[in-house]
Amino acid sequence: MNNRERAMNILHYKKADRMPAVHFGYWDELLVEWAEQGHIPKELSFQVYDGSEKDRELDKLIGWDFNWFTVRAGANFGLSPRFETKVIEELPDGFLRIQNGDGLIERVKPGTSSIPAEDDYQLKDREAYEKLYLPKLQWSEDRIDRKALEWMKNQEDAKRDYPLGLHLGSVFGDIRNMLSVVGMSYLMCDDYDLLVEFVDAYANLQFKAAEEALKIYSGFDFAHYWEDICFKNGPLLSPVMFEELCAKHYKKRNELVRDYGIDIISLDCDGVTEALLPVWFENGVNTMFPIEVGTWGDQFAPARARYGKGMLGVGAMDKTAFRKDKAAVDAELARMQKLAELGGFIPCPDHRLMPGSKFELVKYYAQEIKKIKL
Repeated sequence: MNNRERAMNILHYKKADRMPAVHFGYWDELLVEWAEQGHIPKELSFQVYDGSEKDRELDKLIGWDFNWFTVRAGANFGLSPRFETKVIEELPDGFLRIQNGDGLIERVKPGTSSIPAEDDYQLKDREAYEKLYLPKLQWSEDRIDRKALEWMKNQEDAKRDYPLGLHLGSVFGDIRNMLSVVGMSYLMCDDYDLLVEFVDAYANLQFKAAEEALKIYSGFDFAHYWEDICFKNGPLLSPVMFEELCAKHYKKRNELVRDYGIDIISLDCDGVTEALLPVWFENGVNTMFPIEVGTWGDQFAPARARYGKGMLGVGAMDKTAFRKDKAAVDAELARMQKLAELGGFIPCPDHRLMPGSKFELVKYYAQEIKKIKL
């Protein structure tokens, strides 16, 4: 049994010979640390992307089976062209004010991969939307990466040792990125109709991109959204408003991929997601990935108790244990065993491994998670 078969069997409540050891990548700074400590070759400490050749080399060194986030879009789901990324101002404290590809103005500290601070935003009214953003939301055939999709189509699926996902884009998370949290909050009150129009235009574009990509290649094992619309205390907008804006678009897109035989549909949203789970689950999303632990603890067991076996999961391992000691990792392994016993669940560190993670503890976890009893 290969890793693809193991993972898909577990998520379909079928037998598997063992649990796969999966991860969700690394902070860049951690790989630099490990190279300086002599744990990995220097050439594996930079330009490591999910599912890349270097990522797979790291898998071999550490003992992982694969990076779960091996996802291919096959299409350009976002702004096209993106805004020019440029430095607007160099600040006395060493930070830079930068316009990013979403048109947002951020404060960035060079040399770090932390989340940038939102400083300003451009989409403040209908004029800005129609002049700056709407032209970048138009469909065109060149949004489809036909070469990549044809390459995937011509590969022998039976030889692939890992699950491959179709990236479905985002319904609201990308828009939050373009507006900023502040801008999003103002637009809800100042011009709700414009927000509705923006969400609908973006969602319709992404549906078209997914539809055209699937016409060329539909052999994906799962489909996946990125949203990030929650924080440590819950959603960044009212669940009622979120349902009104987004539910129909999840339903439409999820029905599309199911028509092509893709029945594992996952979603990435950091923070406390409980209040938004009904919108996702009742409109076709059935897999939580990653499942952040944060300061609030386990989110998967309560979700399973609420929704039953239709709620699947990949994640939920508290990665901060890798900064501590073997006892902390053993405690997480014991907790992962209990979650695995629920079925339809694959343990995975709850997000990218951060600086300070101890190489020997990560190797130990990758070895021991394969011994989880199914």
